[in-house]
Amino acid sequence: MNLTQRLDAYERLMRLDKPIGILLLLWPTLWALWASGAGRPNFMIVWIFVVGTVLMRSAGCVVNDWADRDFDGHVKRTAKRPLITGEVTGREALILAAVLTVLAGCLILPLNRLVWALSLAAVALAATYPFFKRFFAIPQAYLGIAFGFGIPMAYAAQQMQVPLVAWVMLLGNIFWAVAYDTEYAMVDRDDDLKLGMRTSAITFGRFDVAAVMLCYAAFLGIMVWVGTVLFMGWIYYAGLVGAAALAVYHYTLIRDRSREGCFKAFIHNNWLGGVIFIGMAADYYVRGYSAAPLQ
Repeated sequence: MNLTQRLDAYERLMRLDKPIGILLLLWPTLWALWASGAGRPNFMIVWIFVVGTVLMRSAGCVVNDWADRDFDGHVKRTAKRPLITGEVTGREALILAAVLTVLAGCLILPLNRLVWALSLAAVALAATYPFFKRFFAIPQAYLGIAFGFGIPMAYAAQQMQVPLVAWVMLLGNIFWAVAYDTEYAMVDRDDDLKLGMRTSAITFGRFDVAAVMLCYAAFLGIMVWVGTVLFMGWIYYAGLVGAAALAVYHYTLIRDRSREGCFKAFIHNNWLGGVIFIGMAADYYVRGYSAAPLQ
């Protein structure tokens, strides 16, 4: 392969051509950055977290594909990933993951030691998630912790503490991740059953659609509680109503369990997370940054 082809293979291995994962990781981080800064986040910290999100999601994708290299070739959706086609070797993948992780670590050097400590936990979560689906009945819950760990890190960066509201927001993100990643898992359910993988779509069985909707309800209920703790106004709650409407739309996509509908619902969660962020940011802005003291 020439240099252009190799860089293209690395880009696909990091899933930079499919930014949905970056967005699903970024929205909860932005919620926490705005909440912990009472609508006035430190924009240098925002920049660090945005770039760090891209780097760590990329590293997580590389580790995931390396861990699944013996399985992805048997799944229609993943059969052409670079590690399966031989465009990238296992050794190259591990080196790339290490470089991305080191770059992300360098970004947080200007931040405080609590962020450093939490970053070690974040790296451990990203590195171990791919192996949880071998034995854990609902690995999507573990994914929710990994994808939401920017929440306590954002609070630590701006407040040098992680209050209860941050951990509750993380809990909400776990329910959201179980909802959207179950939709994703419903796409691959037949292949995963053949391979002996564990996913929430398999665990929930015929109650999968009901479980997804209950997880959306739990997530939105928790975000209502978060809003009361943060003294949010009506615009924030309007955002939650919009998110609830999108969740209902997702129901119409997944109720017949078609691959296309389930995948579309998964991708559409980007808008759900974005609507909540827009509601939160707009609420702070319209109230002239007059939010209650930091929570």
